[in-house]
Parts: sequence; C-alpha cells; structure tokens
Amino acid sequence: MIRIGIITVSDRSSRGEREDLSGPALVNKILSAGYRVVSTAIIPDSIEHIKSLLIEWCDSGNFDLILTTGGTGFAPRDVTPEATLAILEKIAPGIPEAMRAHSLKITPHAMLSRQQAGIRKKTLVINLPGSPKGAVENLDVVLPVIPHAIELLQENPSAEKGH
Repeated sequence: MIRIGIITVSDRSSRGEREDLSGPALVNKILSAGYRVVSTAIIPDSIEHIKSLLIEWCDSGNFDLILTTGGTGFAPRDVTPEATLAILEKIAPGIPEAMRAHSLKITPHAMLSRQQAGIRKKTLVINLPGSPKGAVENLDVVLPVIPHAIELLQENPSAEKGH
C-alpha cells in the first residue's frame, strides 16, 4: 500500500482565515484511487516551514509520496518550488512537464505554474497547484505512474517488469 502525505501550503489556511479545500480534495481523490493517506498538514508559505516538514516526512521513512498543494505560482509568497528543490536529492522533471502539458490544454495559465518534483531518500515529492480543481487535475496526470515510481524507489525486483 502506497503511503501518502499531503501538505497544504497557505498562509490564510494555516491561520484559519480560509478553509483548506485543496487538501481534502486530494485526500478524496487518493482514497478513491485505493491509496492510503498517512498524514496531512497545513503550513504557511514559508521556505523554512516547507523545507522543515518535507525533510521530517521524507527522512522518517513513513511516506512513499508527499504531495504539496499551493505556493507554486508567481505571487511573492509562492515559494513551494524553491523549498522543494532545496531538499531534493534528485529532480524528476518529467512529472511537472507532463502536468503542465496536460494543464495547457485546459488553460493558458498553466504556463505560470512552477511546480517541481523529485526524490529525497526513498520518497517522491510532487508539488501541485493550490486550487482544488488544478490540484486534482494534475494528480490525475501522474497517478498512473505512481505505483511504478514507488516500486523503483523501493528497489522492488518486480519493478523491472514495468519497463
């Protein structure tokens, strides 16, 4: 069973000023796909907060996949990609490329998304947009490759059959 963590990055939601809609939307999508959500968190748009939680979760060995939602745009407080890149050991550029390519079919604003993806230890980290619709649409793009990606990270011998 793939173990997933979801981090919502939002100043307003972390202060309780706005309901987090993206995190719950991702939880629903993940559960309906048959995966397990280990933990969720809502944190402010702060490089240090984001880096700290990503490091904690990745290094714990309790997560196969961590999804972030929010902080991937052009606003001055949008720092999720920078925080993510700072903690990754390997980047996985094909994942955000595929998400943006798909999203461009829906909206030209997709080219303004700066999401990143990569690996720390044996955990895959993927940044998703902050809107519930955008987060779920982007997750739909990557869900088909997640099982194989996790098999490879776990060095599962059967992973070679997926090539």
